[in-house]
Amino acid sequence: MAITASMVKELREKTGAGMMDCKTALNETNGDMDAAIDWLRKKGIAKADKKSSRTAAEGLIGVASEGGKAVVVEVNSETDFVARNDAFQTLVRDVASVALTTDGTNEAVSNAGYPSSDKSVGDTIKDLIGTIGENMQLRRSAELSVAEGAVATYIHNQVADGVGKLGVLVAIETDGDKEKMAAFGRQVAMHVAATNPLALSPDEVDADVAEREKAIFSDQARASGKPENIIEKMVEGRMRKFYEEVVLLKQAFVINPDTTVEKALEEAAKDAGGKAKITGYVRFALGEGIEREESDFAAEVAAAAGR
Repeated sequence: MAITASMVKELREKTGAGMMDCKTALNETNGDMDAAIDWLRKKGIAKADKKSSRTAAEGLIGVASEGGKAVVVEVNSETDFVARNDAFQTLVRDVASVALTTDGTNEAVSNAGYPSSDKSVGDTIKDLIGTIGENMQLRRSAELSVAEGAVATYIHNQVADGVGKLGVLVAIETDGDKEKMAAFGRQVAMHVAATNPLALSPDEVDADVAEREKAIFSDQARASGKPENIIEKMVEGRMRKFYEEVVLLKQAFVINPDTTVEKALEEAAKDAGGKAKITGYVRFALGEGIEREESDFAAEVAAAAGR
């Protein structure tokens, strides 16, 4: 069967694959459009598997919320160029939207159905890898919810609606005005974005971290030659200062540094006509913790040139 330019164009529009790939697919399937789509899909999956070892440290963070629940997801790509692609931004927004219907775990989100499709989120990402030609992955996702109250969201360095380079969720339980507390929660989310606290309260700081700091402060205090009872008070004071620096509730509120987040919460609760409690927060910064590969650009160019 003769493969026409219009057939190639149609297949390209349906799949987003390159012109030569579309022509090859049609030749391989004797012009059967559905079979050609399947051929390209299989080829796309093969590409995805081949590229899966490459580091994907760019991408976007997406957030979504509804009622007393909110989610944040990180979808990675290899380059920032892809992150600026409309198709990729839509993917991240859709993944966040899907995450709202799950318990927020990676497995649940990946296995959930993708909007307006008979495919899962995981398979949709694989298909997009074949189309765009870069490794992509749903790296992580998280969910916060409250029975009564609000879960505020904030995107820093937003590049499009609901997606950016850093995302924060803050859950507040309250019996007061939920809209007022949601507005305050967004301020706290901005604070979390700026300060990256280690924990919500002193009790939630990792015990090993706290003990390490205490040991350092004790050695420093003993070097002063002071008596043990004085050393104990010095260590208590330094630990208190440590918690003020790293614990969300004890930190100086970036919106009003003259007060702490804890005190600001109390004032916001009074204004909202009830009681309020921050029950949790999540902060996703794009690519944090990923070991990025260092490449020799000159060597890559030489290799591409066949030298």
